[in-house]
Amino acid sequence: MAALRLPPVVSRLSAVGRAASPAGWCRARIPVGGGTLQRASSSTPDSDYLHESIVPTNHFQKSLPRLPIPKLQDTVRRFLNAQRPLLDNDQYRRTERLAQDFEQGIGKQLHEELVAQDKRNKHTSYISGPWFDMYLCARESVVLNFNPFMSFNPDPNPAFNSQLIRAVNMTVSAVRFMKTFRAGLLEPEIFHLNPAKSDTALFKNIIRFVPTSVSWYGAYMVNAYPLDMSQYFRLFNSTRIPRPVRDELLTDDSGKHLLVMRNGHFYIFDVIDQDGRITKPSEILAHFKYILSDSCPPPEFPLGYLTSENRDVWSSLRQRLLEAGNAEVLNKIDSAVFCICLDDITIKDHLQLSHNMLHGNGLNRWYDKSFSFILTKDGSAGVNFEHSWGDGVAVLRLMNEVSKDTTKRPAVSPTTLPAAVDSSQNVQKLEFKLNDVLKAGILSAKEKFDTSVSALTVEATVFKKGGKVFLKKQNLSPDAVAQLSLQMGFLRQYNKTVATYESCSTAAFKHGRTETIRPATIYTQKCCEAFVKQPSKHSISDLKAMIGECSKYHGQLTKEAAMARGFDRHLFALSYLAKSKEMPLPELFQDPSYIQINHNILSTSTLTSPAIHFGGFAPVVPDGFGVGYGVHDDWIGYIVSSYPARDVTEFLKCVNKSLDDIFDVLEGQLISG
Repeated sequence: MAALRLPPVVSRLSAVGRAASPAGWCRARIPVGGGTLQRASSSTPDSDYLHESIVPTNHFQKSLPRLPIPKLQDTVRRFLNAQRPLLDNDQYRRTERLAQDFEQGIGKQLHEELVAQDKRNKHTSYISGPWFDMYLCARESVVLNFNPFMSFNPDPNPAFNSQLIRAVNMTVSAVRFMKTFRAGLLEPEIFHLNPAKSDTALFKNIIRFVPTSVSWYGAYMVNAYPLDMSQYFRLFNSTRIPRPVRDELLTDDSGKHLLVMRNGHFYIFDVIDQDGRITKPSEILAHFKYILSDSCPPPEFPLGYLTSENRDVWSSLRQRLLEAGNAEVLNKIDSAVFCICLDDITIKDHLQLSHNMLHGNGLNRWYDKSFSFILTKDGSAGVNFEHSWGDGVAVLRLMNEVSKDTTKRPAVSPTTLPAAVDSSQNVQKLEFKLNDVLKAGILSAKEKFDTSVSALTVEATVFKKGGKVFLKKQNLSPDAVAQLSLQMGFLRQYNKTVATYESCSTAAFKHGRTETIRPATIYTQKCCEAFVKQPSKHSISDLKAMIGECSKYHGQLTKEAAMARGFDRHLFALSYLAKSKEMPLPELFQDPSYIQINHNILSTSTLTSPAIHFGGFAPVVPDGFGVGYGVHDDWIGYIVSSYPARDVTEFLKCVNKSLDDIFDVLEGQLISG
């Protein structure tokens, strides 16, 4: 299967991307999950499901191609290509020598062992275990360091944008998604290269009869590429549990209740009834209305802050919670279907929205849940998700389906009356037993949280002179131009080229996670220096040609990454293997240039979807920028975060100036001063 040529079938933002730091390795066995699949009976009401796919959800999973391990010589070549714009000649020669020694020596041995190990574990991918370890062994707070956010577009009908109505509709649609998935009725995730041929009723009616052992090949024959869906089962009833050294992922699909947070208080009520059906929307409406009517002020010691702590500290405090008699309430939080956070604030602008969805005030969050819907008083909505269990592919599918379902088939409307039920009997407010050690731990966590989020700055900009439509007419990759503007902006501000990370999903392969696109290249370096330092020395046609070279090479890197032919994951796995064998760390991985290229000052990810307004994340290093961006038909938008070491306002000015210059040149105009 590795010989098949696969197109770059997944957009870079489906990975929503945290550029994870390759630190905190440990050895552990990683369970690879499945899901509870129960086909719906014919008597089940349609209102419980998003749709009923005739092709079973996991029809292609068994025959998905395995994630290929690149050839070591290709990995070394790509690694050196990425290093070239970051190093001077002396540094490069040293790194080149170390890389070649690695390729001929210890690297060859490790690579052979990795390949042999992979052949023994055909049920998964070579990166799955190490990648789980990388996340779960990290001891830093998940807040800012790992959890990203995505915000929903408003409901097109303004009357449905109230906090109460939207909370009910999103709850019902998300539970519909869960039931549809678990019944095996959710449409499989497929990239259709030729939708007219493959995204049809005829294709579905034929492919469903193709045996699962070869079904992927049947889709491949008509240029349709099923994607890995192994992460989806972690969306629901899932929580990251803090443990010493390495955290645990818990999924308990026996939970039938929703977790609701408001003012730092915890509430639960069942969203699945005794017959396995979704609780009546009018009853859910009554329960949310009851919770919103609770006038209790925030608790003196809000427990949610603990999930923002260092993982070892949180692990120790969780043990104290258990010893204090809180096992039952913690289990109810952990096993809840998902979490909805009702925030008592009104959003004034997109910067406030970004801060609220990315971290909030810490009071009204349980950051360890697989995902949380966050709704503010004005009906603004978003998702904050814990990243260890999976990538943005599953979360984005959930958001797309929820957005579509809530707008096309809302469960309640502004005129819906709450059911005549006694919510005080159906909604349970969770109470915790806290001793002095726990109270002190909560206050300490709050202090650390406030300090860390106060250091974060988020800014945004919108470039309105053009976008995807214009750039495609110029035969340019829109993503390449957006990335070029970041390189050019950074050079303009700081006079240097730095390590840059762009996430790319490898969901085209079984248990694929992500690969890295390295947008800082010799082509972007040459182009940026021409634009920033010597624009008058180059003709418009020369500058256009440079932009074209950047676009062509970026397209090649993107295709390679989507086909799992990058270098980052391969080198990461080799380094992980050396550590797991307790070998001396190969010299290549101790080289300052290797450390530098993994110190991603520009961490970037792109997202466009009809459901999504924008998304973002914090920088992955103290002196970096976290860049979420989207190239739309006629405009380009950026949400950028930074800590005090960087000036994000000036950076965005430089990015805007760079875009101005690029578009001027593409329109045949001289660069303005």
